[in-house]
Amino acid sequence: MSGYNEVLARNTQNAPSNIGLYSQTVAFSHYNNFSVQLPIDSKSGELVAGGINEQAAQCFKNIKAVVESIEHAMSDVVRITIFVTNIKDADAVSVIYKSFFPTYVPALTVVAVDALPMGALVQIEALLSNGEGTIPNAPQAGDLIKLINNTVNAPACSLSSQTVAFSHYNNVSAQLPINPITGRVVEGGIKEQTKQCLKNIKAIVDSIDVPFDDIVKISVFLTNLADLEAVNEVYATFFPDSAIARTIAYVPARTVIIASGLPMGALVQIEAVVSHGDGTPPQAVEDRHGLIIEPHNTDNAPKCSLSTQTVAFSHYNHLSAQLPIEPKSGKLVAGGVKEQAEQCLKNIKAIIESIEHAMGDVVKVNIALKNIADISAVDSVYATFFPGGIPARRIIGVSDLPKDALIQIEVVVANEEGTPPKA
Repeated sequence: MSGYNEVLARNTQNAPSNIGLYSQTVAFSHYNNFSVQLPIDSKSGELVAGGINEQAAQCFKNIKAVVESIEHAMSDVVRITIFVTNIKDADAVSVIYKSFFPTYVPALTVVAVDALPMGALVQIEALLSNGEGTIPNAPQAGDLIKLINNTVNAPACSLSSQTVAFSHYNNVSAQLPINPITGRVVEGGIKEQTKQCLKNIKAIVDSIDVPFDDIVKISVFLTNLADLEAVNEVYATFFPDSAIARTIAYVPARTVIIASGLPMGALVQIEAVVSHGDGTPPQAVEDRHGLIIEPHNTDNAPKCSLSTQTVAFSHYNHLSAQLPIEPKSGKLVAGGVKEQAEQCLKNIKAIIESIEHAMGDVVKVNIALKNIADISAVDSVYATFFPGGIPARRIIGVSDLPKDALIQIEVVVANEEGTPPKA
């Protein structure tokens, strides 16, 4: 590999545009990071008429338009995340989903949240492979292939692949607390369900010969914030997993999201992003072997024993979601949503600068709000940190947040220099 990667933001008039401070897709290295797509007609700028079926179809049409505008195909999608406001609508969305993925199915996460922008019933997000990379005028490896894996030791689903690998990452479908033998949610409460979710992830990771400590990012979806302490108790028995990880106290980056509902009435589901040091063919051996995970924490942002502030692997940094907590006091910043949004972004900036990167390296921003009507207020602050509106973005409304915060923000950051051995 030679040269350098650049952050590449792109937009098309065939999908909704100019409706927020974001780009439709931001590519870096071997991935395209899409902004979440609402069911908006690109010509009118309004929500499409109809119910959940019409809205889901429009979301996928918008994704397809963006995909095709960058000369890719829907089969290049490696992960789909579906947000609905009523978990009962998930079945209807699944029917539409299958029409866009009739044979190959990507990794998948489905979750109900409290509210979505513009009062939408559904919004859908995609992560796309980018085999050509983003080195200007120098395609990196346009013939890289996706590797799909399923194991009988974890729950099977006709709508998703358990894990989809591309380049240096494995993208694992969100795991519900389902016993793979019975196909049912395990008996018991939140602790039993959390354990089963993590056992399912471990079974998938083991099936591709990857250590559990190669997980770089975990997202926990909970239906009751009061269950978080119990989840953490179980979580701490899985991370760190190995003697080496325990020696350095390695734990992945992490985000906790409160859901209004989960498939099968589950109390919890857990999603993982996993490093993939050997890459996917035909990456050359000298370019792919021996890459290491680089965890990092700084005193200038809040610390947590259960998560690392940022975990770098290959050409990406995955940051833990940031709450509006002052790092020195450990308490929520005073004020309302504007002050809280600013503190979240200050914490993110402190982490990014501690690894010698800049806010311009951010490729994706995910925002969770207790009041979806606060979007405009948040944007007034957001614009001061991202004046070009470059990162891809998603916003969801949630009923609760840790520490009783009004907002939580997580980001994914480009890592142009990669992780050792550097090219």
